[in-house]
Amino acid sequence: MSKQKTIWECKSCGHTQSKWAGSCLSCSSWNTFHEKLLFQENDKRFESKKTNTSSSVKLKDINVENFKRIKTNITEFDRLLGGGVTLGSLVLIGGEPGIGKSTLLLQLADIFSNQNLKVLYISGEESIQQTTLRAKRINVTSDNIYLFSETNFSLIKNQIDLVKPDILIVDSIQILYKEEVPSSPGSVVQVRELANEFMHIAKGHGITTFLIGHVTKSKELAGPKLLEHIVDVVLDFEGERQLGFRLLRSIKNRFGPTDDIALFQMKQSGLEQILNPSAIFLEKRVKNLSGNVVVPTIEGIRAILIEVQALVSTSFFPNPTRKCAGLDQNRLALLLAVLEKRVKFQLYNCDVFVSIAGGMRIKEPAIDLAILMAIASSFSNRKIDSQTAVIGEVGLGGEIRAVSRIEARIKEAKNMGFTKIVVPQNNFKEISKNLKTDTIQIYPISLVDQAIEIMN
Repeated sequence: MSKQKTIWECKSCGHTQSKWAGSCLSCSSWNTFHEKLLFQENDKRFESKKTNTSSSVKLKDINVENFKRIKTNITEFDRLLGGGVTLGSLVLIGGEPGIGKSTLLLQLADIFSNQNLKVLYISGEESIQQTTLRAKRINVTSDNIYLFSETNFSLIKNQIDLVKPDILIVDSIQILYKEEVPSSPGSVVQVRELANEFMHIAKGHGITTFLIGHVTKSKELAGPKLLEHIVDVVLDFEGERQLGFRLLRSIKNRFGPTDDIALFQMKQSGLEQILNPSAIFLEKRVKNLSGNVVVPTIEGIRAILIEVQALVSTSFFPNPTRKCAGLDQNRLALLLAVLEKRVKFQLYNCDVFVSIAGGMRIKEPAIDLAILMAIASSFSNRKIDSQTAVIGEVGLGGEIRAVSRIEARIKEAKNMGFTKIVVPQNNFKEISKNLKTDTIQIYPISLVDQAIEIMN
């Protein structure tokens, strides 16, 4: 028989204790403890534990020649995972609703099934008919894909034992539940227990498992942080649904590079990979307009050219508006202060709007100088040469700081037809002689004032 016990659980982090307290000792949140009943089962905690026992092995005796990966027809996806999907891995894919998580996994399921791999697709949020309609829309009709609409983990585990799939897709982990856990689906405890169960399935039975995860309002993966620690790979979908571009970012990868990206475009037939992101982001650019600057940014292992757009207009209200899209609001405030203090631009009575064209979100400080020059260009209504790219981090003193991987940025700008590029003075010595004497002209600068003077 199960023993019943009363405990107090934190709604924010899942920390449990025997008595109520005003503040959680784990996450320091206030008034988050609620009373719940805990049933202590006498049988095994995890249903999917492997039966065989393991023992320690010497490092030199371990054979990694059988370490296999499953190749897909999506070149960008294979590169993002380090050369393909690793057998027996646990992959978590997160993103906003409607961003394309289920569509991508249905396309992958079709690719895997065409390689004679058996795929079991667990649809917890949709019925089998709804999933089938989406599959037909993107031309997924393989015979090796099995659909199962269920949220009870015990029934799902029985179906896994019955089908014995090579690939398991769970859509989504927040909707599933275990009957033994006295908590609602999507709670911290339920997600934590289910993550451990699927980890045992992937590692113990060699089933490559994909988990779809929800995100919070702050665009972070919902559930405990333990969920990200358990899985092998964490992929995050970004992008604006209205624009059609989807950016898949690798946040964690035990089998390949981290913080790398793959770019896709949503179409009627599903997601299509973009092999040349710079060309896509710049194809709709209108040249010879004030407030537009192109900057080579680094995303993962590749350089991508993006366009920074700024609009400065006179404000008729006491508090001018400062808005941005695709970059940090605090970074924008810092750059505006540098313009006012070091370059003497009177922006205190102006509305300032800055955007990254194409729906990209850029965090690296190497785009500081491009943002600053775009604002200056719009404020003074002076055009910047459309064949000029700008790179540099801006300090509080108005100095231009060095950035990483300068040659990769310059080569990408050159390949896209740019003839001039502004770089930090401290990076100039790192550039090889071949690039310095090449067709692209390099302008090294050390202060913001020098960058403003370059504008035509």
